Formats: sequence, structure tokens, C-alpha cells
Amino acid sequence: MNEHIEQEHPDYSAKWRMWRRYRDLYAGGEQFRQNAGEYLVRRQKEGLEVYHERLARVFYENYLGSIVDWYTATLVRKGPLLEFGGLGDAAKCFYNDFVDNCDLRGTSLTQFFKDQLTEALVCGKSYIVVDFPKVAETAVSRAEEDALGRSRAYLVGYTADEVINWSHDERGVLDWVVIRTACLKQDSVKSFGWKKETRWVYYDRTRYQIFERRNTDGGTRIDLVDEGLHGFAGIGRVPVFELKVGDGLWLTNKAALLQLEHFNKSNALGWALTMGLFAMPVIYSEKEFKQIMGESYYIQMGPNDRFGWTEPEGKVFQIAKENLSRLKDEIYRVCYLLQQAGESTGRQSGLSKQWDFSVTQEVLRAYGMTVRDAIRRIIVAVAEARQDELSLEVGGLDEFDITDFSTEVNDAQSLLNLGVDSLTLKRQVFKRVAMKYLSDARQETKARIVEEIDANTKE
Repeated sequence: MNEHIEQEHPDYSAKWRMWRRYRDLYAGGEQFRQNAGEYLVRRQKEGLEVYHERLARVFYENYLGSIVDWYTATLVRKGPLLEFGGLGDAAKCFYNDFVDNCDLRGTSLTQFFKDQLTEALVCGKSYIVVDFPKVAETAVSRAEEDALGRSRAYLVGYTADEVINWSHDERGVLDWVVIRTACLKQDSVKSFGWKKETRWVYYDRTRYQIFERRNTDGGTRIDLVDEGLHGFAGIGRVPVFELKVGDGLWLTNKAALLQLEHFNKSNALGWALTMGLFAMPVIYSEKEFKQIMGESYYIQMGPNDRFGWTEPEGKVFQIAKENLSRLKDEIYRVCYLLQQAGESTGRQSGLSKQWDFSVTQEVLRAYGMTVRDAIRRIIVAVAEARQDELSLEVGGLDEFDITDFSTEVNDAQSLLNLGVDSLTLKRQVFKRVAMKYLSDARQETKARIVEEIDANTKE
């Protein structure tokens, strides 16, 4: 299999350049400037010296990156509400710890999925692998397995361009997948130079294999360095999950061409304005002109000779300015954020602004549903692999109005004052208000409060 692990899926081969371009547009800054030669269009018959000077002066107004970050920050302003049921004390400890530290690196589940959603908004999708620690000792019971740490599931995030090959069955479920990662590595502080390490990880429904590219006297070769059963072998599924947004919600794909057009127009206008500060002399004469021009020089001309300076009238500059403003508005419009485009959108009525933001809220709710579904699928699969009897409710990520908390409390009190004879309603209202107020608390604290609410509102 070593010689085939490098094969790429046709869809991957068609899209990896696009993903690279989208990452540059999202990141902006120095990353974009270093690759600006791929995006700054060279004019017809433009001299290389002039083009290279324009490249040296390049700048990028990054609206797209701000839009993506606004969506992810607004969505997870209050994290998901997770309610676990049907668990023993040991399992409760695991899931509470999992929510607070889902990748064994101290990253909360909320922050982890914020990063994965950002990747999905930039590249259309991202991937999450559920892994379990590899332990040499053999466990003979669940208690020993927990003590050794073998049951401590954790998440690893991958970008769209790191999953290079895959196959689905007739139901659309993954049969196998290949993930490729690369990094620079130095063996020790005493060794000289850095080397690129490329690794491939293959997963199918029961096994995993890890390959590495190694240097040899005759060049390089790919070796199998590890293999075995993965944590989902017992349930017969590939431990890879996809977080994907639809084409209509893929923000970078909707705005990329507009952002590139804005980039080229704004740089052209900036270059023209800069050159306008250094007016070019024009000589009207029938004789050969060999005199040196400069700020401290003068010229002597004949009685019929003429001399002047070129200077643009400015009409094209005004047209370019208006076009740049329209492009900016269009970038925000296709991303459902026209109300944030600024003064250039013109004056809007209150009803119009409310309608614009209602559309934005619906888009945010769609992202929230996508994230909640991914969280639910992953935790349910982890519970199945661990053989936990779990009941799970995933809520939140669906309210984005920045309102005073007292307003929410008053609304909850008004609902309870209706006198609806339902302990379930009372229990859910208490939970909802408490979880909103304690959205930043540790999962262990939230779980204890939910248990106390359930215990104190029994029939």
C-alpha cells in the first residue's frame, strides 16, 4: 500500500489551489503580501520593473476575514448547552472533562468547534478525528481501562486540504480516508538544519495505518511506521467526522471573486494617486531635447517651444472610488451583513435594518444547527465506542441578540406566572435561564446545577 498512499481524490486535486487562495484572502496581512504576485493582475504590456514596484507597494483591505471572524465570534458568544443523562459517576467525570478539555491540550469544546467552523467558512468543510490514547498495557476491565486512560477520547481537527483521499459506501458513510500532514522538524537542538516531515494516516472501519516519508541514500521512501485497531473498531466505523456548510453558507466562496476585484481596483487607484504626485514633464519641441530635468535645474527653450506637465483630470478617480464602494457593499451583501458595510450603504429605515439583521440571524442559526449536529454526532459516537448508556441534549447557539439579562429573567417569570400546570415546563425554564447566566462556567458546575434543578422539581 506504500506506493498508493500518496494518491489524491479527484475532488481534492481540483480544489486544493482554490483552498490555498481562500486561506490567503481570509488571513490577509503578510501571508497575502507574500503571495500577492498570484493575485495582482499585470497590465497588458506592463514592464516588469513597474509591475515589481507595484508588487512592492501592494496592500489588501481584508473585509472577508473580518466577516468570517464576526460570524464565528457571534455564534459562540454563548457556548452550546449540553445536558448529559443516564451516566454513572465515572462517565460523568469523563464527559465534564471532555467538554472543558476536548483535545488533551486544554481547548474547550466551544473553542474547538469555533476553530472548525472558521475553517468550514473559509474552505467549505473541516474534519474532526476522534482518537483514544495508545497504551501498551492490556486492560481486563472497564475500571482498568479508565485508570490507564485508554477510554479518554479526544478530538483532533484537520483542515480541508489535509484530507487527500476518501471513499463512501452506497449510504454516503465513509469506508476509508487518508489524512496527510507536513511540518518542519529538527531532531535536536544540536543538529543542524530543519527537515520536512510528511505523514499519512489511513483509517478504515476497524484499523489505522501511519506512514512517513524518510530520507535514504538513494532518495526518499515511504515506510509504514505504525498500525493497529482504532478506538471505533468495536462499532465498525471510521473515526472521522465532517463539518460542512452548504454552498449558500460558504462565505469565502461567495465573496472571494469580489474581494479579488476590490484588491486589484484599490491597488490600481492607489498606484495612480501615487504616480499623480510625481507629475511627468511634457516637451513640445521640434528639436532634439537632451537637457537634464530636476528640482534644481532649469531649461532654456526656443521662442516657439512649449513645455508642460501631465496631470489627470480626476474623473476616472471618482469613478474608481464609487466602484470600490459598491464592491465593498457587495462583499457584505453576499455575506448577509449589508447592515455592517458602513456609511456607504446609505440611509435605511428602521424596518429595513431590522429585516437585514433578521436575515443575518437566520444564517447564524443555520451555522448553529450545523455545529450542534456535529457535536451531537461526535459525542453519541464516543458514547457508543465507550459503551456508555447516554442520553444527550444539545442546545444553544441560536440566540444572538445582546439583551439585558434582566429582560430574559422577566420573560421567564412572565411565562411561569401563566400558571401552566407542568413541572417539565418549569424545569426547562429554570435550566434555560441558569445556563444562559452561567454560559462561561465549567461543564462540571453546569451538570451539577442541572441535576439539582431536576431533583428539586420532581412531582
